[in-house]
Amino acid sequence: MLLRLDPAVHDAVARWAADDLRSVNAQIDLLLRRALKDAGRMPSTAAAPPRRGRPRTTP
Repeated sequence: MLLRLDPAVHDAVARWAADDLRSVNAQIDLLLRRALKDAGRMPSTAAAPPRRGRPRTTP
């Protein structure tokens, strides 16, 4: 998916993502999910966001 962003907005999102140890894609996904939830528009069929970090090891 192509997304046109003002370069200054992209840079700000990239810095925010780096601060949170996320990719820009993951940061945009997080922001969209928050906005949908806050607006009461999150689809009930939406999958949970993927877990961050390393997978847990099984003993």
